[in-house]
Amino acid sequence: MLSTGFADAPVSRSLAYGIVAASILASVTDVKHYFYIQVDPHLWRYHQLWRIFTYQLCYTNSAEVLFAAMTIYNMRVIERLWGSRKYASFVILGFCFTTLLPPTLLALILRPLSLNNFNYIPAGCTPLIFAILAQYHAAIPHVYKYRIAASPSPPANEPFVGLTFSDKSYVYLPAAQLALSQLPGSLLSAVAGWVVGYSWRNEVLPAAAIRWRIPGWMVGIRPRKRGEDFEGLRRRLEGENTNAAMATGSDGRLGGEVGRRRTLGRQLLDQFRGAF
Repeated sequence: MLSTGFADAPVSRSLAYGIVAASILASVTDVKHYFYIQVDPHLWRYHQLWRIFTYQLCYTNSAEVLFAAMTIYNMRVIERLWGSRKYASFVILGFCFTTLLPPTLLALILRPLSLNNFNYIPAGCTPLIFAILAQYHAAIPHVYKYRIAASPSPPANEPFVGLTFSDKSYVYLPAAQLALSQLPGSLLSAVAGWVVGYSWRNEVLPAAAIRWRIPGWMVGIRPRKRGEDFEGLRRRLEGENTNAAMATGSDGRLGGEVGRRRTLGRQLLDQFRGAF
């Protein structure tokens, strides 16, 4: 039976709720102007480098919040496939890389090439979402495809004219809306996140970063003590010995001594009792 909602996906649930809560809080407290980046003046003139580490914390409009929460919800299957620990490790690692990559590309390469016209990165975790979307695209196969024809009832001998979609299109469409919402900055964020996601998957990033995992207790995994493993092994062996003893002539007539093997003297005594 398929799990519904955020069942077995606590990290995805926390991520979706966190985005919604942070965006509402930024709107209520009227601090949304602190969560986007303009290379000039924020970085070059005012040296507000802290904006690089905060622009992914929330969105500044309700439409992007909705599409981001929908996309994260639709991609919760990745957490179920990997497990919460690996998924949370990837989210943290992806956040670190996607935090630095878009502002660096914009400030050092794209802005000079555009003659200072490309100067803005919108607020929101679009880079992180597209890093997760790259894993979804690579790991989850489509179940079915369907077509939307551009003309009614085309003849069978003519090529099909229209659009072909799959069941995964419902995930890609909200993500595409995020990428196109505030061009060209939102598209840069999406492309940077996609590159980070596939770089992690294809082991282009440093091996130590790919193998890194957060402690299990952070996602509710309780480490098993070594004594518990030995205790479980002992109980299993005792159970096997008891079953073997019962199969080879154990005495089950005494209430508290079930499973105890009869001695030779006990067997002879029982035999003589039966003779008389």
